[in-house]
Amino acid sequence: MIRVGVNGYGTIGRRVADAVRKQKDMELVGVTAGHPHYKYAVADGKGIPIYALDMKSLEAFNKEGYSLRGTLNDLLQRVDVVVDGAPEDIGAANKAAYSQAGVKAVFQGGEEHGLTGTSFVAQCNFEQAAKKQAVRVVSCNTTGLCRTIGAVDKGPGVTRARAVLARRATDPDDVKKGPIDAVVLDPTTLPSHHGPDVQTVLPGLEIVTMAFKVPTTHMHLHSVILSLKQKGSKEDVVKALERAPRMNMVEGRAGFKSTANVMDWAREKGRDRNDVYETTVWKDSVTVVDGEAYFFMGVHQEAIVVPENIDAVRAMVGGYTREESMKLTDESLGIEHR
Repeated sequence: MIRVGVNGYGTIGRRVADAVRKQKDMELVGVTAGHPHYKYAVADGKGIPIYALDMKSLEAFNKEGYSLRGTLNDLLQRVDVVVDGAPEDIGAANKAAYSQAGVKAVFQGGEEHGLTGTSFVAQCNFEQAAKKQAVRVVSCNTTGLCRTIGAVDKGPGVTRARAVLARRATDPDDVKKGPIDAVVLDPTTLPSHHGPDVQTVLPGLEIVTMAFKVPTTHMHLHSVILSLKQKGSKEDVVKALERAPRMNMVEGRAGFKSTANVMDWAREKGRDRNDVYETTVWKDSVTVVDGEAYFFMGVHQEAIVVPENIDAVRAMVGGYTREESMKLTDESLGIEHR
């Protein structure tokens, strides 16, 4: 069993923790907590071992009647891999602690590529993470773009990519940032950072991105334009996307008129937290004009990187092929495996 700890129990951390518990070859040793919160009462009820970030946090939990297993330092002595779910820009300090403990670490897309030197999307570059001490799972938007662009590149091929991202304002439980009563340019200067981030996984790809925030909390929506290497048709692009793993192809005529319908689909499927782990592409939006493919793509920011974190753990430990790891992960999360 691969012993895994999760440092941080927020939007991504709690989902990764639950996903680890579903793996046949992994043991969730524990998660960390900064201060008493209802999330940890729920975690405790699930039987998830909880560790304080430090002694100050431990004292705060003790005052509230919690019985924790120790601190982060204690957790690090008991795991093979730690998944860092801490707020962005804290990774550098955490990495030093992980290195000192001799523990492999998976970081999230809020950190810079230079922190690990390896940015990860399972279907694109699983092998590059083999036996690494530290790997960065890229952001939700970058994951979605890498999956779709990589899939089309294996079909008709891609010479250039462009994408306009309508980004959700914040996560559903975050009342400090939203909802907003505006469309916010993010950023006002172009291009946005998403293109260079894609290039950390797909080096050599020519890509330009731009983004803005809209008053919604559940999903991002991308408008994607790909210049094709070969003279291809809509059918060629659709076929390439349908063959790709972790792709959810939907159509308006089936009732998928909005991102809300995609979230409702996950709810009706009985997914934990209504999570959509796949990249959602509207099949009927796929169009090819003068050698360029156009389509709409949805990204559930809370969930899409969860399977990538699980595969990153296996890649770093070793002993699995890309196909073996992705199949195990997908079956555990209810993702149709291709």
